[in-house]
Parts: sequence; structure tokens; C-alpha cells
Amino acid sequence: MSSDQKMLEKLEQIRQLLEPKPAAPTPVPPKGLWNEFKDFLSKFKVVGLAIAFILGLYLGIVIQALVKDIILPVIGLALPGMGDLATLSVAVGSQKFGIGDFLAAVLTFIIVAFVVFILVKVAKKMHMLDM
Repeated sequence: MSSDQKMLEKLEQIRQLLEPKPAAPTPVPPKGLWNEFKDFLSKFKVVGLAIAFILGLYLGIVIQALVKDIILPVIGLALPGMGDLATLSVAVGSQKFGIGDFLAAVLTFIIVAFVVFILVKVAKKMHMLDM
């Protein structure tokens, strides 16, 4: 066998080693309603999403109570003549617009958004989020 043939054989062996192996077939998803449901829950992390939703909902309720029961009365004290800011209304012609509840909702939204911003910032710093 000549040196050229040996070299060609070695190159052929190297080429075969470098060729990608065929991928293993993807596993067949489990059959049955219960197994499909468990697969759905694990794939889409539904339980974690539900927990986050519930906690976010109650966080909003707590912050809404903070705004309504503590922050709005303080603003009412700071602005003379405002009294209860949540009952603030504006009269235009014969129509009366109650803007106090709207202002309370906007203020609540801003505070909730700020709290969520701080929570995300802390979670990122603790490497709990991959964003």
C-alpha cells in the first residue's frame, strides 16, 4: 500500500469521525389526558405563572389599600381645602365629574409599577431572573 493510499484512508477515517451522528429520535409524548396535562403544566410552567399572578393580585390590593387609606389622606392634609381627595369632583356646566377615584387609581398604578420595578431590579441583582 502506498503512502498516498494510507493518507487517503486516514483522511476518510477523519471525515467519518467528523460527520455528525444522526440525532436520536425525539421521545414520543406520553399518551392519555392526565399525562398530556402534566406535560402541559411542566412545559409552560403554568403553576409558577398562577402563583405569580395570585401574588401580584394581592400585592395590588395591599398597595391599593396603602394609597386609599394612607397616602390620599396625607395628600388631602397637605393640600388645604381638599379634604378627602378620593371624593374630588369637577363641575363643568351642569355635569359633575368625579375625578378623585380616577386620581386614586392612577396613583395606585404608579406605586404598583414602581414596586414591581424595584422587585425586578432586586431579582436581577440576586440572579433570580434571566433578562
